[in-house]
Amino acid sequence: MEVKAYGAYASDKPLESMDIQRRAPGPDDVQIDIVYCGVCHSDLHQVRSEWGGTHYPCVPGHEIVGHVSAVGDKVSAFRVGDTVGVGCMVDSCQHCHSCDEGLEQYCENGFTPTYNGATEDHPGHTLGGYSQKIVVDQNFVLKIRHPEEQLAAVAPLLCAGITTYSPLRHWNVGPGKKVGIVGIGGLGHMGVKLAHAMGAHTVAFTTSENKREAARELGADEVIVSRNEEEMAAHAGTFDFILNTVAASHNLDAYTNLLKRDGTLTMVGVPEDPHPSPAIGNLIFKRRNIAGSLIGGIAETQEMLDFCAEHKIVADIELIPAKAINEAYERMLKSDVKYRFVIDNATLAE
Repeated sequence: MEVKAYGAYASDKPLESMDIQRRAPGPDDVQIDIVYCGVCHSDLHQVRSEWGGTHYPCVPGHEIVGHVSAVGDKVSAFRVGDTVGVGCMVDSCQHCHSCDEGLEQYCENGFTPTYNGATEDHPGHTLGGYSQKIVVDQNFVLKIRHPEEQLAAVAPLLCAGITTYSPLRHWNVGPGKKVGIVGIGGLGHMGVKLAHAMGAHTVAFTTSENKREAARELGADEVIVSRNEEEMAAHAGTFDFILNTVAASHNLDAYTNLLKRDGTLTMVGVPEDPHPSPAIGNLIFKRRNIAGSLIGGIAETQEMLDFCAEHKIVADIELIPAKAINEAYERMLKSDVKYRFVIDNATLAE
């Protein structure tokens, strides 16, 4: 079937309206009428081929919320009219060690991303959520229990939410733990909300004095301006866990110094240029760790969505029409959004 979408035909071309093909639902498929799609910084990197390997036309979007409009005859968990979501993956091998453990994001044969992944569907690569409809294997569709009026603000949970939730859960963040969140953007603002809801003493790190009050409103118990050396030094050796969401190259020693013995600094942002090599003594003499984390598996993403529904957590968003996406990308580069753009997909028909 032909549907309207927004995408780019080349790395140096702006995104524009286009018609794309979606497959007819197979036995295991769920067809979704997309209502909202979040705008992730990864979308910009991919569409402009800043990570290389982009296939065109490129239709980004992996923070998808919509309603089921058709199901295959082997689908039992979803029915027409259900409110559902799709995140960063639409398939994986489903038989490797990681997939067997519900960690499809670490699929040893490579998961299929929601856009720019190999597929038998036309045009040979997956096309994402800046579109009217999408057809997805039932194993990669998620139930959404938030009320209808919150759905636009739910969309970023499918990437920004799970990218921060998964490491917080993996490193057992909760009551009695002192937890830092570095960067108050699309990912970081979700990290603050989630760590606070999990019961941790939550500390937000920002480079901007003027974000201090905003970070407190998100749920931070304390706010540290990372450029203030005295403020940073006052917290040396006191953190159990720090989640670093910053995707720009910077000095990691400033944060490893703040960890307790056995504390962990986990990275979820991929910088364009490598971070300066960290001082190894900081790690050796306190048995500290620098780790990484990638989104979350399907079961854990469902757990995150249910947790957020229960705790009334959504992203802070700015809703935009599809035709404003190029301007939104430029504003995103300047961090001129609080904290996530979301496309109103009804505007794709205009």
